[in-house]
Amino acid sequence: MKSRQELEQLLFSINGQGYGAYKSIKGEYNFGKYILSIDHVQVDPYAPPSKVRIIMNRKVTGIPDELLDSKSKIIAVSDFLTREFYKKTEIYSRKINATGGSGMIVIDRCGQEMLERTSVLIKDNRVEVRFEIGLPAAGRRVLGKEANRIFSQTLEKIVDAALLYENIDHNELKNQISLMIDQEYIREELKRRNLVAFVADGSVLPRESGVSDKPLRDGIPFQSPKSFKTDMDLPSGKHISGMGIEKGITLIVGGGYHGKSTLLKALERGVYNHISGDGREMVITCFDAVKIRAEDGRNVEKVNISAFINNLPGNKDTHLFSTENASGSTSQAANVMEALESGTSLILIDEDTSATNFMICDGRMQKLIAREKEPITPFIDKVKPLYKDLGVSTILIVGGCGDYFDVADRVIMMDEYIPKDVTDRAKEIASTDGYKREFLSDNVFGKVTHRVPLKKGFSLSGKEDRLKAKGKYTILYGWNNIDISGLEQLVDESQTNCIAVMIGFLKNKVIDEKKTIEQSLDQMYRHIEKSGLDSISPYTGHPGNLAMPRKQEVFAAISRYRGLVVKG
Repeated sequence: MKSRQELEQLLFSINGQGYGAYKSIKGEYNFGKYILSIDHVQVDPYAPPSKVRIIMNRKVTGIPDELLDSKSKIIAVSDFLTREFYKKTEIYSRKINATGGSGMIVIDRCGQEMLERTSVLIKDNRVEVRFEIGLPAAGRRVLGKEANRIFSQTLEKIVDAALLYENIDHNELKNQISLMIDQEYIREELKRRNLVAFVADGSVLPRESGVSDKPLRDGIPFQSPKSFKTDMDLPSGKHISGMGIEKGITLIVGGGYHGKSTLLKALERGVYNHISGDGREMVITCFDAVKIRAEDGRNVEKVNISAFINNLPGNKDTHLFSTENASGSTSQAANVMEALESGTSLILIDEDTSATNFMICDGRMQKLIAREKEPITPFIDKVKPLYKDLGVSTILIVGGCGDYFDVADRVIMMDEYIPKDVTDRAKEIASTDGYKREFLSDNVFGKVTHRVPLKKGFSLSGKEDRLKAKGKYTILYGWNNIDISGLEQLVDESQTNCIAVMIGFLKNKVIDEKKTIEQSLDQMYRHIEKSGLDSISPYTGHPGNLAMPRKQEVFAAISRYRGLVVKG
């Protein structure tokens, strides 16, 4: 290991040389309070920035051990330090008037959720921060003196301000940890109380805009109907009340623009813990909940959709249904069955993003079209058996189909963003005369087939055998684009980065043609639990832009891979 003085001398010696001279600074340098590790040097000022780590002894940071004695606390502290480091880079770092991204210091950016990340790793006796620096250049010539200023002055200020306990806001850090513990407690309470979701009174669910995830200023606070009111005493000592949604079938109804989709969106995001000030801190949904939608054009590989679709023209087998271009109904059927394969206990559906013929066939249409001519058994006929046979609950937005009143356990009406219990009125309406639809299901859901992936589906070689995320909704594998734009519960591009890395880990080290997709994923998550999220990355030292996705999103991404091959 070299000293900081040696790094300074090295930078001065290469000043003015060609950009490739920066390669000589790769290595570790002792800065006293911390070690600076330069893991990868960019080849060009316009290339992705250089990868750098700060490695500190936990005792040097001064963070008390009692704030780091559980996994939940470590995630909360890591998230806090990532945000602090990001804020301080905005204060102290600056893009200099030079080539490319010269001078910029970049760390993974956090959203409204507290996710397990690799940007700040707290493990054993050390704290490790992973970030990137744009090494400065004039044209393609090294600006060694400017680089030295970044390493010896700017970075040191950022480290002192963002990582040393004496310089950060103790109350803010402790409040974030306390909030995380409260949220995890509520998540466990859902299981104990037979609930699938909880929305605290006073929560602000509307967002600033369709492109912003921040709370709407002066948004109407949530207020639970008395019949759904649930009280909780939290580990922090706080007492909260709110709406508890029990297992079973829940409808959310109401006029347009009254808050139905806003509530469902909050429940979708309730699978994650949120930071203070988000407005949805105490909106908690069971962790494995999956939002389902129609996805025209998606790839489907040997999914058993026979519970919903049978007797297709041409006698096409729906027990092993495959297509490269799914319709709205077949895609939604596949999405439901894959969610069940992945182990979900709660399905979330919005009528607006669903295939109409998958969701309902009303009484009039049933009278016109003979049963033997209709291959689709709509979701309305399967939603009760889904809960009765498999224990999987459903929360469903309906705005135009009252037939679902017949199967609902409870009906919540949103009225200017205020929820009301209208279950009794809905059941009364359902019992009135009129065109009644015939329920065609035999009251049995059907079989969920767990698929086994084959290695030959991941047989690319050479330069094509690379997985790379491109934005939040695309993963590139060779010439294949894996389109995951239908996964509405993804919240961060770093989750997509992680899914790409996870697929690489699975294909290289886990898939053995004996385990189902779910079993392979469970094995990988056990490995991560034991060895850390960064352990699955093929890049030693600096996988700093990974954020933990749920098993459900990884499962869905694999299912959308057009090269996937499963046992017949």
